[in-house]
Amino acid sequence: MTATLILVLVVVTALAFDFTNGFHDTGNAMATSIATGALRPKVAVLLSAVLNLVGAFLSVEVALTVTNAVIKVQDDSGAPVPELTSDHGYALLLIILCGLVGGIVWNLLTWLLGLPSSSSHALFGGLIGSTVAGLGWAGVKWTGSGDELGGVLGKVILPALASPVIAGLVAAVGTWLVYRVTSGVAERFAERGFRWGQVGSASLVSLAHGTNDAQKTMGVITLALIASGQWSDTESVPVWVKLSCALAMAAGTYIGGWRVIRTLGKGLVEIASPQGMAAESAAAAVILSSSHLGFALSTTHVATGSILGTGVGKRGAEVRWGVAGRMVVAWLITLPAAGVVGALTWYLGNALGGAAGPAVVFLVLLALATFMWLRSRRAPVHAGNVNDDWQGTPSTPASKEHAA
Repeated sequence: MTATLILVLVVVTALAFDFTNGFHDTGNAMATSIATGALRPKVAVLLSAVLNLVGAFLSVEVALTVTNAVIKVQDDSGAPVPELTSDHGYALLLIILCGLVGGIVWNLLTWLLGLPSSSSHALFGGLIGSTVAGLGWAGVKWTGSGDELGGVLGKVILPALASPVIAGLVAAVGTWLVYRVTSGVAERFAERGFRWGQVGSASLVSLAHGTNDAQKTMGVITLALIASGQWSDTESVPVWVKLSCALAMAAGTYIGGWRVIRTLGKGLVEIASPQGMAAESAAAAVILSSSHLGFALSTTHVATGSILGTGVGKRGAEVRWGVAGRMVVAWLITLPAAGVVGALTWYLGNALGGAAGPAVVFLVLLALATFMWLRSRRAPVHAGNVNDDWQGTPSTPASKEHAA
């Protein structure tokens, strides 16, 4: 009974993380298209949801990265180490459950604050924190084997440092070239053409996001199934896991995550359509390249770097560096903050033990999520006010529009 309960809680919590990942990261693909008017807000999130769903089925490289490159819970074959599989994998499942809780709590907190932070780093931070609490510091793969990039440093931290810089440079150069090439074209014709271009480039980012982010939770659920004896193939992901993760991500994307969309679309740079197309094209190129290489990249870092790059590339554009600075601070503390939550919930679950431990951990997650959702209702952001002139988070009364 206890084994079944904790496995069910892990799967449900993993899908809940995918849902928060979806609405937290919608802005990475669609914020600029919404800000420039290339797509209506509701149409943009629907398109993004569909393409996230499709993208989740295109590759499993990132899913396999999650299960074997960050925490030391598997042997060389990819199976869980024997000492963690006793009692139907209870020890490993508790670590995974608490790691997911750490990721969800950080996602919800940063969404409440309207800060585009990394869902990927929130997940990894939560897992690292619960692993350290359960297995000690040696339970984490901090570096690779020496002949390849691996571990937390190679698979998470280095891509996080490099990706926004690369995306920003590509977007800056692209923006500069776009304005040079179209300098003699009538503004109304150029604007219309670039808006259509934005639809294509934003769609590509959504597709890329699905190939990268949905797979992280696929890997976590697959690891849980292997630990509990419900799955044995360490080279693939069950079809139902792929489908459920893809649907959870798509559903979260359709909710909108308007608070984060507003910050990315209006808070960093006042974006015109040529800039939006350059930002989205640069982001898609970097994300797809990382997915092909198996790097668990933060699409938030890439998208933000691209948007900032367009501000640098356009002469006279206003870049709100203060907003960008707050976002960078959130990026820096994501791993340790989610890790602290993961560790604390592991200590709580382990102290209670049995079925009570994971059940109480799950109830704590529900309580925190409910509190943050109720708090967000005080200053709702929705499709009707997401494009208002930037003055921070709107404080208008709640409307009939769906707010998130």
